Amino acid sequence: MNLKQNSLTLIILIFSVLALSSCSKVIGYGVLLWSVEDPPVLSGSVLPVYVKSNIEKVWIAGIPSSQIIEDGPDKVEIPLFQLDFFNNKRKAEARAAEFAEYAHTYAENLLDALPIRDNTDNNARRVYRLRLGEIVKVLNRVDGNPPISGSGDPLPGDWLRVLTSDGIIGYCFSYRLRLYDQNEDSVMQITDAEQGEEKNDANLDLIFSNVWSAEAYQKMVNSNKINIQLMEKNYRFDPGQETGVARIILPDIERQFRYQKISSDGNRAWIFEGTDLRMILTSSTTLTVQYTEGGSARRNFNFVNLPSTVRSIILQENARRESQFRAIFNQGPAFSSTTYGTLTLISTGNFTWTGFDLLVPQVFPEETKGVGRINMDLHIDESLQGNFTGAFTLVFSDIRTNNTFYFIYAIDNQGLRLEAVPASCIEDITVVRRSPSPMNFYFFKNSE
Repeated sequence: MNLKQNSLTLIILIFSVLALSSCSKVIGYGVLLWSVEDPPVLSGSVLPVYVKSNIEKVWIAGIPSSQIIEDGPDKVEIPLFQLDFFNNKRKAEARAAEFAEYAHTYAENLLDALPIRDNTDNNARRVYRLRLGEIVKVLNRVDGNPPISGSGDPLPGDWLRVLTSDGIIGYCFSYRLRLYDQNEDSVMQITDAEQGEEKNDANLDLIFSNVWSAEAYQKMVNSNKINIQLMEKNYRFDPGQETGVARIILPDIERQFRYQKISSDGNRAWIFEGTDLRMILTSSTTLTVQYTEGGSARRNFNFVNLPSTVRSIILQENARRESQFRAIFNQGPAFSSTTYGTLTLISTGNFTWTGFDLLVPQVFPEETKGVGRINMDLHIDESLQGNFTGAFTLVFSDIRTNNTFYFIYAIDNQGLRLEAVPASCIEDITVVRRSPSPMNFYFFKNSE
């Protein structure tokens, strides 16, 4: 044997000795989160840890003597995500005691595409989509907001912190899970063969990860004319991946469709098995939903993924209205006319109007006392913008019926000009034209 061969043999021997010595020295202790089958080691066990391999992404840990089978190994390789590691045994044992209640609890998914979320709320971001029959490890039970059923009631169940077989940790509501104890059921594994050719559907993921609002909301956003009362109804399509109940909620329709699975029905199209409901992703921001009514007529509805949440849009609209009110308030807040009395705005959004006798009964009924609230809930058509600043509604609190009156207004350096507008001149929330017989009132701002 030449010198080169001797050197190579020595190097191999040194590495072998180092490997053996590193596997005999305990670097810490771990709590096994997911049972190992070969060799069998139960979840919840506290194991001495000898090696961490970031390359192979595994721990090498010892098997408790009580779980070593005859002529079997005394060490096991464990994926990094399946073990909680601690520097000392005391901390590992404390974690094991904390985990004991759920150490042997697993769950089987009963609804295809059931989401795992990053928080305990039905609107939280989805981090994983479970296949029908997929098994997850239950880590613990946590507090959170339960999903809402098709009837509008909270679903029975609990939020669970779970671990998937490929290392994703998140939160899943238990309503569509079958919980079982490892000691009573054999540990179920989903193999590649059982999964078949099913792959994650990025387009379906897009649908599940977004909120699909009524198409009318997009028109409001595009025109910058937000009807808060309609927005607050939260008209939408909910595919119901947590509940197995898809819902269409619109002003003239509210339908529920109970299903077990969502299956592909062509390019970017899916059916809800067991129902006549179908959906088509026509673009990244538009979803078409179809169902058959009366056995033959097919109804189609479009829903949109808005650029921001409904809540955010409402907050922005309230801020716009507040800004418009402040522009008038800061110009006054009291405005007087020798003919039409005094209109005084209050910072809370209320008003008083005194001395308006000449407007009775042409504008206001005789029982009017002149107190109420001003709402900046109207817009004006482009054809009016050259002569008017905007529009608002006065709601009188001292009139029992027909207590709402509409005005377009203009602000200048000296005061405020109002013009009464009948309801017939308003379309949706926009004043589209002036009254055929306009009545104008000019108020000077009070110098004091």
